[in-house]
Amino acid sequence: MTTSKLNVNEIIDQAKFRPYHWSILLWCLLIIIFDGYDLVIYGVVLPLLMQEWSLTAVQAGMLASTALCGMMFGAMFFGTLADKIGRKNVILICVALFSGFTFLGAFASSPLEFGVLRFLAGLGIGGVMPNLVALTSEYAPKRIRSTLVGTMFSGYAIGGILSALIGSYLVESQGWQIMFLIAGIPLFLLPVIWKFLPESLTFLVKTGKTEQAQRIIQKISPQQTMSINTQLVLNDDNVPTGSSVKGLFQQGRAFNTLMFWLVFFMCLLMVYALSSWLPKLMLAAGYSLGKSILFLFALNVGAMIGSIGGGILSDKFHLKPVIMAMLLAGVVALVGLGFNSPAYVLYGLVTVAGAATIGTSILLYSYVAQYYPLSVRSTGIGCASGVGRIGAIVGPILTGMLLGLELPHKMNFVMIAIPAILAFLAVMMLRRPAVEKQPIAPKLTAELEGN
Repeated sequence: MTTSKLNVNEIIDQAKFRPYHWSILLWCLLIIIFDGYDLVIYGVVLPLLMQEWSLTAVQAGMLASTALCGMMFGAMFFGTLADKIGRKNVILICVALFSGFTFLGAFASSPLEFGVLRFLAGLGIGGVMPNLVALTSEYAPKRIRSTLVGTMFSGYAIGGILSALIGSYLVESQGWQIMFLIAGIPLFLLPVIWKFLPESLTFLVKTGKTEQAQRIIQKISPQQTMSINTQLVLNDDNVPTGSSVKGLFQQGRAFNTLMFWLVFFMCLLMVYALSSWLPKLMLAAGYSLGKSILFLFALNVGAMIGSIGGGILSDKFHLKPVIMAMLLAGVVALVGLGFNSPAYVLYGLVTVAGAATIGTSILLYSYVAQYYPLSVRSTGIGCASGVGRIGAIVGPILTGMLLGLELPHKMNFVMIAIPAILAFLAVMMLRRPAVEKQPIAPKLTAELEGN
């Protein structure tokens, strides 16, 4: 009996958007919502922590960087580990880490205890991001890949919005600990996530789990006929060829890899400078604690708009010009925040800044996911994200030092805008490989209606 071959990557690329895709999208979205909630918590409680533990601005900035330092190691370690033990297993480990240790943060009695717990939680927060992006990107049909990754990653912003809203209502009356107690909810969802979240199809094929892979293919493309003699194959560039990290610098990828690292560094520096210090900056400008926290709400609303809207635009015009345009808008918005303006103008500028900083960093994950072949995709995303975490660590510390210098209010935001200019130049120099030259995509709604 003859053996037939079935290309798994081609099936995924050409598939229609089906309920199974919805399931993957929604589970990844839910996980990233909790991930975003846990990350934004520190910016919400920072003013109270500084008061309770008598922290200086520099000390508070360094404390903020403990979680970000954990995220750097988590992104690099778990991104690579997923290529070896599977994305599903790593995602479950990371959820347990960031949820459990964030919950324990409520019981910290000193900055040292708090910092250690935030570092451990950061391992999970940073590790889960590249794997959720890789899993969503892998299962997404090619025509709407950027849209789906952007939609999934908007959960980060939704988590930030929830954190800001809950914090603005509860922190003053219930204390900062309530935010960390709520973060333990995902621990109860681990068995459900284990049951319904699928493993990477590429990983199943590479590890010889053909029967399990075939069941998933039937859900993605029910019209496919397979038998026990059907051999599942991957595209040639998705077959591992040695060291995963080494693969990032092979086949002409070295320059783009370095540029991706630079862009991630600059974008995450801006993201965490704003996420950690925006309420404190606005509190110093004369706003109440509740209203200052609501600036974080506006920042994450902008992030959600930027990630979803940017994803849709990217499927039509490609990621590179969209990201460049968003970074330029961010420069204008950040500089504008330094001027005295009515509150509604400031909220609008913060929303644009959120789209341009957090939204852009989310699109970068999609860009990297589409650039690297599946054999090194998690590693590529994890390393870029890990290098970016250095910028994330530096951002809050530099902002704390700027506040310590007591510069004019305008200069604080001008300094935060400089990385946006450098990121713009790095994106402009990215070389667009032939594999990314895709035809103009139909609208997501048209794709959904096609089922």
